[in-house]
Amino acid sequence: MALAKAKTASPVRLVTGVGVAWLFDAMDVGMLSFVIAAVKGEWGLNAVQMGWIGSVSSIGMAIGAVLFGILADRIGRKTVLSVTLLLFSLGSAASALATGYAMFMVLRLIIGAGLGGELPVASTLVSESVETKHRGRSVVLLESFWAAGWLLAAVVSYFVIPHWGWRVAMVLTGLCALYALYFREGLNESPAFLAQTHQKPGFFQALTALWQRKYAKATLMLWVVWFMVVFSYYGMFLWLPSVMVLKGYSMINSFGYVLVMTLAQLPGYFVAAWLIEKWGRKKVLATFLIGTALAALGFGLATGLPALMASGMLLSFFNLGAWGALYAYSPEQYPSVIRSSGSGMAAGVGRIGGIVGPLLVGSLVAAKVGFGLIFGIFTVAILIGVIAVLALGTETMGEHLE
Repeated sequence: MALAKAKTASPVRLVTGVGVAWLFDAMDVGMLSFVIAAVKGEWGLNAVQMGWIGSVSSIGMAIGAVLFGILADRIGRKTVLSVTLLLFSLGSAASALATGYAMFMVLRLIIGAGLGGELPVASTLVSESVETKHRGRSVVLLESFWAAGWLLAAVVSYFVIPHWGWRVAMVLTGLCALYALYFREGLNESPAFLAQTHQKPGFFQALTALWQRKYAKATLMLWVVWFMVVFSYYGMFLWLPSVMVLKGYSMINSFGYVLVMTLAQLPGYFVAAWLIEKWGRKKVLATFLIGTALAALGFGLATGLPALMASGMLLSFFNLGAWGALYAYSPEQYPSVIRSSGSGMAAGVGRIGGIVGPLLVGSLVAAKVGFGLIFGIFTVAILIGVIAVLALGTETMGEHLE
């Protein structure tokens, strides 16, 4: 059943309300890259152990994306978002009490489950709740809160971690649990979910539906793109502060440089949001992924600070713009009865890439492989994603959701 064109009286309030929750997610993930660099010395971690911190978070995100994506198709988007927000924020606060590496890893798994569940469900809620002509732009603007969260994470990490330690920073992240109380009462459930008359699918029913002939091409495309994008993103961005340290810059200076690079994320989102209702989803996603691939190669080959900063800023600009387009594109591939499941499973497959990426970088750094080769691997991965979008994707701009 096609949805009515006017789904909500206040898309701004919807995007802002969900976006603040998204900001807290990004703050946690963004801060993790700085925390990894900080706990390395405290716990005497090697490069492989540092890589596992990012990877265990992605394991939790893979579990959460699939589990909560399916649950959102059964009990509603709004309820699941509230649960996931509480899960990750309370886990963040608890991680400040971690006494060692093992305890910290368990908590990162729990935090990851909350994060992984919230992101695809949030984009589904917004996609189903705004007018068709604003749908793509609204989801990309929702994603822009991720950049704001990263900026906040970089600011807190720069000013708090060197002086008061990473534990205080994690407590600040955990305080966002209070927002869940407002979130639960401040937003409405998706009209598409409320209008459903179908039987709610379980895991195997949803998985089977995603691979029916009608949706198989879209599912293959999303799984390939999500894997390549998440693999490259977490492989590169979780290691940015550490890469700068390994290139000879102090930890404090490295945090400052990464903060400047992160500033380029916001214009990346805004440009993608402006273009997505003009060029369409496919063209915007492919263009920003190509820009990401070139910037990644440039960052890996850069030697001096100006080249590192310029390529790092371009990497932030194009990669986060691509993320916004991908989150807008994913829910549009499926009908409402399996929309959250489809987005969640694609994100879950992507998180497998998020497990592999940081581990791969840690192993290659430990083997003293050059950064040119490491970032060249990510360049190739992103280009594979571009091919998948262009060869398998169909344009959904202006189409009403089922």
